[in-house]
Amino acid sequence: MGGMTEPQPTSYREAYARLSRIAAELESGEADLDRVLPLLEEARAAYAQCRERIKAVRAVLAGDWAGSEEDAGEDDGE
Repeated sequence: MGGMTEPQPTSYREAYARLSRIAAELESGEADLDRVLPLLEEARAAYAQCRERIKAVRAVLAGDWAGSEEDAGEDDGE
């Protein structure tokens, strides 16, 4: 029950905002050394969430609709 980490962001926007706050804190040079590792761990998790959402959007834009439940099986006849 350390309570030091914030809850996982639930949207791309929240994850990106968390990354921005962490970057600003680290770039300011005022982050306590004991806080750097937890900040980096939070940043890694937020970055992974952003990356997964971007990857999913790229797949859809590239025409990979097979992962979509709505379109599954629609192009069986071609």
